[in-house]
Amino acid sequence: MKEFKAESKRLMELMINSIYTNKEIFLREIISNASDAIDKLHYKSLTDKKVKIKKEDFCINIAIDKNNRTLTISDNGIGMTKDELESNLGTIAKSGSFDFKNNNKKKENIDIIGQFGVGFYSAFMVASKVVVNSKSFNTDEAYSWSSEGIDGYNISKCDKKDYGTDIILTIKDDDEEYNKYLEEYEIRSLIKKYSDYITYPIKMAVTKSRPKKDNDKEYEEYQEIEILNSLVPLWKRNKKEIKQEDYDTFYSDKFFDYEKPLAHIHVAAEGVVEYNSLLYIPSHAAYDYYSKDYEKGLQLYSNGVLIMEKCPDLIPDYFSFVKGVVDSPDLSLNISREMLQQNRVLKTIANNIEKKVKNELLDMQKNKTEDYLKFWHDFGMQIKVGIYSDYGMNKEKLEDLLMFYSSKEEKLVTLKDYCERNKDYDCIYYACGTSEDQIALLPQVEAVTSKEKEVLYCTNYVDEFVFKTMQKFDNKEFKNVCSDDIDLDTEEEKESLKKLNEESKDMLELIKKEINVADVKFTNKLKNHPVCLTSSGNISVEMEKVMNAMPTNESVNAQKILEINESHPIAKKIADLYKNNPEELKNVSKVLYAQARLIEGLPIDNPTEITNLICDMMAK
Repeated sequence: MKEFKAESKRLMELMINSIYTNKEIFLREIISNASDAIDKLHYKSLTDKKVKIKKEDFCINIAIDKNNRTLTISDNGIGMTKDELESNLGTIAKSGSFDFKNNNKKKENIDIIGQFGVGFYSAFMVASKVVVNSKSFNTDEAYSWSSEGIDGYNISKCDKKDYGTDIILTIKDDDEEYNKYLEEYEIRSLIKKYSDYITYPIKMAVTKSRPKKDNDKEYEEYQEIEILNSLVPLWKRNKKEIKQEDYDTFYSDKFFDYEKPLAHIHVAAEGVVEYNSLLYIPSHAAYDYYSKDYEKGLQLYSNGVLIMEKCPDLIPDYFSFVKGVVDSPDLSLNISREMLQQNRVLKTIANNIEKKVKNELLDMQKNKTEDYLKFWHDFGMQIKVGIYSDYGMNKEKLEDLLMFYSSKEEKLVTLKDYCERNKDYDCIYYACGTSEDQIALLPQVEAVTSKEKEVLYCTNYVDEFVFKTMQKFDNKEFKNVCSDDIDLDTEEEKESLKKLNEESKDMLELIKKEINVADVKFTNKLKNHPVCLTSSGNISVEMEKVMNAMPTNESVNAQKILEINESHPIAKKIADLYKNNPEELKNVSKVLYAQARLIEGLPIDNPTEITNLICDMMAK
């Protein structure tokens, strides 16, 4: 007996006890492997004229032997040599199918559903022993691989006349939990549930009864070979014949996500370009979706034969969350990856898919609000990045999908909703911060909302960059309420404030030099707050925080303006200090500036000095 490698033992133990909590999944894994083996031989028949095998000759057979407690899954695929059995099954997670794809020069043409590897070992959840008898199409010898689990495995010659592979599972001891896997109805149910879309017939001898010829009152049992799967892929079936649960089951089986998708898009297109597609919008982001390891793309088929497992050219980055399949007879089976990138048919299909996805999202936004909010929670960031990326080339395509929290509605709203409610506005007001609660407490926000203006709250670091990229929506400019050019005053108020700032010019200049900001001025837009920070120019205070948090050596600074509430007692206090104690005014200026920075979530460069100044002032 040969031993599994130490890491393989640990992985097998984990497989059996932890990874698969649903034991019935074993049959799907083995059938997928059988389909892979047939795919390889089918591919060989397409590329090697010496191989005289028709697709209709391929099948997968299942046999139940209750007396010996065995379940056998057989295929007439490519089979495995002794070395391939050793390589593929001797090391857990080693995949012959995966290697076949990666080593084949035309690997994009191979329909590989599963892989010998981790999934194969799910068989040990229900089997006390697994035997794999296989004869490679390329050799005359057959070999048997057998194992009872973690201890190890044996490989020896065996008698097998026909090429292909038989996987014989000895089902675990008599127990209700395992006995069901020796029942025809259970196997039939599992194949319908998990493997109905396999493109090769899955056959099984089914026990039936009929009246005896000599006595029609008595019945006799006989066996009849039945095809258990529908053969035709779901995406090629008539939409009117498909139930919602069929769509959900296909999604779960195909993409290993056991949460129902938010929506599916089934397209059967004819005309200049012919294709079938079945697309899904997931209900949640994959665990690695926002990581560099995530690989986008749709499965691409030509007449049901896989060209590429993940074709990135079929879907734009901002819709990379979409999962699905595309099947077109207009694509050559032997097309290369490089040719795909320039292929007119593929580009046409991709453009159509993009429009379909956007229309589905807009419909969800309008008619299934709760579903759209779920979508936005997990994928809203991707839409925003799509607007910001590529210098805003796609902003018109995506702007209708955006949502932001509204100060007036107290919920997420679209830009279109905002503009329809506020047709008299000449701009779209927004404010940035870490949360809705924090933004609502900003002095600048309070000043704008007190005048019955609706403000959009931007809580994500990319939000303001999105607005800067878009510049306008519905001919309204985006305006940060924390900028210095917010103008909601009457002419009389403007004139009064202008006069106050001119009269206080020298005092404000002294404060400006002491705290080193772009400007200091009195304002009338604050209600109860003594001070606030605003900015001028293209870089806002919030953008400064975001850009300086990035892992670069560059540092940016917003042109900060300290605004002092003209009606707050502090205004009178600093005027008195300017006349009677200018040195003390410098200290008060530092404290006021530190206070304004804290409100904006900015760090204080000299916290020790500021705390000492506050203590000194309190002690007086």
